[in-house]
Amino acid sequence: MDVAALQDYCLAKPGAWPDNPWDHDHPVIKVAAGAHAKIFAFLGADSVGVKAGHSREVADEWLHRHPGAATVMAYIGRSGWNSLSLDGAIPDEDLLDAVDESYRLVVEKLPRKHRPAGWEG
Repeated sequence: MDVAALQDYCLAKPGAWPDNPWDHDHPVIKVAAGAHAKIFAFLGADSVGVKAGHSREVADEWLHRHPGAATVMAYIGRSGWNSLSLDGAIPDEDLLDAVDESYRLVVEKLPRKHRPAGWEG
């Protein structure tokens, strides 16, 4: 999986849009509008950061399944965010499942009126 294909996959989700708040080479992908927008994927050249679980304990399952290819994200890892390698060590299907789960976890936390049309929880 390359970052361009993953970005396309992310942007196909209802209400998803790219943002570049830190002037990086790759955007973060957010859902919802304005002040209610929340990041569900941090894209990088060789990894994607995702909300991997409601808690650190749930997110740690990725670390056990994919040692070395899944790591705790700096700064926000304590909240269940992991960085997943795009080098092929994690199957593409698992990466897409991780993005789907991150999107679901983030959208579920939005107030109902700010959830995107077409989203099914």
